[in-house]
Amino acid sequence: MKALIVGTGGVGESMAQIAKRRDPKGELFEKLVMADADAARAAAVSGRLGDDRRFPAVQVDARDPKAVAALARSEGVDIVCNLCPVSMNVTLMEAALEAGTHYLDTGMSPSVYDPPSARRKPGDPLPKPVKLIGDDQFALSDRFAAADRLALISFGVEPGMADFYARYAADHLFDEVEEMGVRDGDNLVIPGFEGVAFAFSPWTTIEECTAPGLVWEADRGFFPVEAFSEPEEFTMPGDVGRVISATVEHDEVVCMGRNADKLKGIKRATFKYALDPAFMEAIHTLQWLNLDNPTPIRIGDVTVAPRDVVAAAAPDPRDLGVKLVGQCSTGLWVRGRHGGLERQVYLYQLSDAEECVARYGTPIITAQTAFTPVIVLEMLATGKLAGYRDNPRSGARVAEEFCADPFVALMPDYEFPGGIMEMDSEYRRVRERSDATAAAKP
Repeated sequence: MKALIVGTGGVGESMAQIAKRRDPKGELFEKLVMADADAARAAAVSGRLGDDRRFPAVQVDARDPKAVAALARSEGVDIVCNLCPVSMNVTLMEAALEAGTHYLDTGMSPSVYDPPSARRKPGDPLPKPVKLIGDDQFALSDRFAAADRLALISFGVEPGMADFYARYAADHLFDEVEEMGVRDGDNLVIPGFEGVAFAFSPWTTIEECTAPGLVWEADRGFFPVEAFSEPEEFTMPGDVGRVISATVEHDEVVCMGRNADKLKGIKRATFKYALDPAFMEAIHTLQWLNLDNPTPIRIGDVTVAPRDVVAAAAPDPRDLGVKLVGQCSTGLWVRGRHGGLERQVYLYQLSDAEECVARYGTPIITAQTAFTPVIVLEMLATGKLAGYRDNPRSGARVAEEFCADPFVALMPDYEFPGGIMEMDSEYRRVRERSDATAAAKP
């Protein structure tokens, strides 16, 4: 497998580090070209990977699809991996089409609202969605199908791993599914640091926290709700414990809603995220000051988007991320029926911040995001993705459309093992009584 990694920030570097650790001899990953508009950053990442010639550094402007396509052709890659901001998704899909390669990203193009959500202040009426997450990308599906190539959309951890979990739960754990909801939580802190900081891309974080939340229901379709509405308590595994999570807009809702036929009659899909109240207060301050706006404005002789200024001025998430301690749980809660009994489970991946830095030299948030695309590259290389068990061979696709068994089986090999937490339900109580009866027999 030869891949072009466009964007050598935290996730791009983490992909390379994880691939190298998984395959030190290059039997799976023959070459991962580290490409970035910032030549120095690409070179620094390549340098941190040692003297391994599989990870050359190259300068390329991701805004120029012809330049990216030319680079992909000259390097002879099989796939263009987009680790840039989601605003670059369509551009890099066009580059992959021109180069004749597959395409992969870790998050969809954002929704478009009328009026734009970036102009909305807390408490304003909800805007109407003109385009949903990913609409512009799914519009290119027929072109990828005609080229006999895959556009793998939203293959990070969330979205990505959680969507594989949705398919896995439907295939193995439930006869009927009522609701699926992604639930995130952590107890991450930076010892001695009292400020508000971004642990992931500032641009993407602001987008997720300021846009209206999104819900899908079988009888209503997709509809917006207030950002961080419907708060609920949820108890995470490990040291994370109890968190308060609330609704935000996220890709998984679209992925699950679009593929309800593969998810055992699912009736509702949500995404809920736990964030520190001080962080949300800071986000609201950006909204009041219009600093969340992605639309460029003119300041003297310069035209710049306020959000780009915030992202550029904020401390580098990588610099802060390597100082984090604690754990992060990412996963999918599912409610439905199995064997005629009501059942609830949480399928999760629990990572430790200090362990991620020790293994990969990158922060927990970016390392967790990166392991899924590397597993997917392995699946593509070994025939466990395209065409496997009637998996699609081409077009713009999300994880629910693929058999999840090979992905789940590979997670421990990548040192990101998954887990299943059986929650309180009729199914669990019946099983516990049955186990107790069996244990009591002589």
